[in-house]
Amino acid sequence: MSILQTMNNTGLTAPTVEIKPKEIITHDHIRIDNYYWLNERENADVISYLNAENSYLDAVMSPVKPLQEKLFQEMKSRIKENDESVPVKDGNYFYYAKFVEGGEYPVYCRKKSHLDATEEILLDGNKLGKGKKYFSIGGYEITDDDSIIAYGIDTVSRRNYTVCFKDLKTGKLYKDKIKNTEGGSYAWAADNKTFFYIVRDQQTLLGYQVWRHTLGTDVKTDVLIYEEKDNQFYMGLYRMKSKKYIAIGCDHNGISTEYQLLDASNPMDEFRTFLPREHGHEYNIEHFEDKFYIRTNSNDAFNFKLMQVSEMNMSEKSQWKTVIEHRADVYLEGIEVFRNHLVIQEKNQGLSQLRIINQSTKDEHYLNFGEPAYDANIGSNPNFDTEILRYSYTSLTTPNSTFDYDMNTQTKELKKQQIVLGDFNKENYVSERVFVSVRDGAKVPVSIVYKKGTKLDGTAPLLQYSYGSYGYSTDATFSSNRLSLLDRGFVYAIAHIRGGQEMGREWYDNGKMFKKMNTFYDFIDCSDFLIKNKYCDSNKLFALGGSAGGLLMGAIINLRPDLYRGVVAAVPFVDVVTTMLDETIPLTTGEFEEWGNPKNVDSYEYMLKYSPYDNVEKKAYPNLLVTTGLHDSQVQYFEPAKWVAKLRTMKTDSNLLLMHTNMEAGHGGASGRFASLKDVALQYAFIIDLAGIFN
Repeated sequence: MSILQTMNNTGLTAPTVEIKPKEIITHDHIRIDNYYWLNERENADVISYLNAENSYLDAVMSPVKPLQEKLFQEMKSRIKENDESVPVKDGNYFYYAKFVEGGEYPVYCRKKSHLDATEEILLDGNKLGKGKKYFSIGGYEITDDDSIIAYGIDTVSRRNYTVCFKDLKTGKLYKDKIKNTEGGSYAWAADNKTFFYIVRDQQTLLGYQVWRHTLGTDVKTDVLIYEEKDNQFYMGLYRMKSKKYIAIGCDHNGISTEYQLLDASNPMDEFRTFLPREHGHEYNIEHFEDKFYIRTNSNDAFNFKLMQVSEMNMSEKSQWKTVIEHRADVYLEGIEVFRNHLVIQEKNQGLSQLRIINQSTKDEHYLNFGEPAYDANIGSNPNFDTEILRYSYTSLTTPNSTFDYDMNTQTKELKKQQIVLGDFNKENYVSERVFVSVRDGAKVPVSIVYKKGTKLDGTAPLLQYSYGSYGYSTDATFSSNRLSLLDRGFVYAIAHIRGGQEMGREWYDNGKMFKKMNTFYDFIDCSDFLIKNKYCDSNKLFALGGSAGGLLMGAIINLRPDLYRGVVAAVPFVDVVTTMLDETIPLTTGEFEEWGNPKNVDSYEYMLKYSPYDNVEKKAYPNLLVTTGLHDSQVQYFEPAKWVAKLRTMKTDSNLLLMHTNMEAGHGGASGRFASLKDVALQYAFIIDLAGIFN
């Protein structure tokens, strides 16, 4: 019996939740929110409702429990349990991470001078996370003398990391513990005892203060170094590759940037501003010897250009000299500086490119990757004095691969490729890349993969995925989990819709703020294309998206519910207007330039056009699976909970409406490399069953 038959034939009753109308008046416009009260996280009735939804899902999904377990075991069986990353030489040591058989979490290790040396275990995630319902290591930093490690731990999934310090010679922990920090935003000064970190505001969960700590002293005596007063800015902290500077980076979500620098040899000095923030000016910096390289969009360089300036003149824009001109058709993503070479990471026609420039001769060349859809990125390259570029490569059919590339001889060496256990052979799969002309004439790239032998005659099931926000590019990468769909005859398609940055900065700008509807229309038009061109059966098209991609899912089922057999919305951002009106909710203020500020009437009216929660109507909706986490710090659990409750009262169909709340996790779902597979197995079982495939 299918899950639909189970729900309809066994008399299962969906959970109900009490209606408590709340009137929200904005710009003289009244909205009634019947489920606003579900934001009361400590309310026993709220927890009871979430548990009831979980129980209902378990009951409805009971026929496919064996399929879920089969999928879980399939995906797990493809993973090499004893595995490790390619070591990276940084200073005196080679650093790497490994997984051990049965272990959920990484073990961080190093070896001194050469790879045959004795292994030192820096952090054992399995020991640290033992017995914890949730566990995450939020990055680590080691002192210049290689003797002390600082690392962050989160055991709740709210992304509040507690910093601990460990003596790597003795293995003993220091008494110093720093709570509520921004994971990974840590930096040691050159004296091996002064430590800088970012503290998060516990209301907004934004990093907003930089503090200085002296190892071995009471944390209560730490010194506040900097406080970000504008809560539209996100903040980061790090030690630059040259090791000379500690940098504080403040970014206003694609609108403005500011860096402040401190000489790491003088930790008691004050930070000084590289270039003051200016509305509309974004920049990134990299220090090398006596100069800075600047990736900047100044003077209308919307796809960015590369400039350089001497240290002494860094704040004088008039002294900046152009290294690479702006190009309207090529997006400059980032750079890596070596003594003899400059490596540029670019996006052209939706594909990543790596461009190598000889610093002396100015000769240049591009790496050739030879596949229609792929992703390539500069890897970890901590040393300036090398001719070897470490980069990563993957495609829809090629597992994640790490290469060392000799920039002089133009030869590459495969250092490691992700091992996929079982009978996987990349030659058994086909990838394509097509461009879809959408309703306003834009051409949207779509990356497609399927198993050889899959008939493209309009009978195959297809899962379409996208994200489409924040300028985040959804590249064509490999997934061993996805094989469980492809091997069952599914086609998988990634729509590189506007709101991402695959086609350059304008691609992002044309999918945000007052052009956000383009994101949803692009996805729908790509769906129509896939059906018309017989990549799939019109009754077997499925859609998947998470977070802002969950907003996408909510919008498309309001706009075109007839298109999709089933939709999976993971941790979906669906109550756009109410959330963006509440500046106490984490992330709200920093995203006014992404969605708009509804306190402005024009933004309010535009956001109301697409906000999924506000646009639920009395009509038929596709089968829907919604997932969330009680401790989610990015999209609060009550958004999907309210959405599901409202859909239950409004929808006119008898299709599935299921919600799963992970009561122990947050935005990223379950922690651990195997526990997280159970979430994927649930989603895939839902889709596969609805496609009428029962194996």
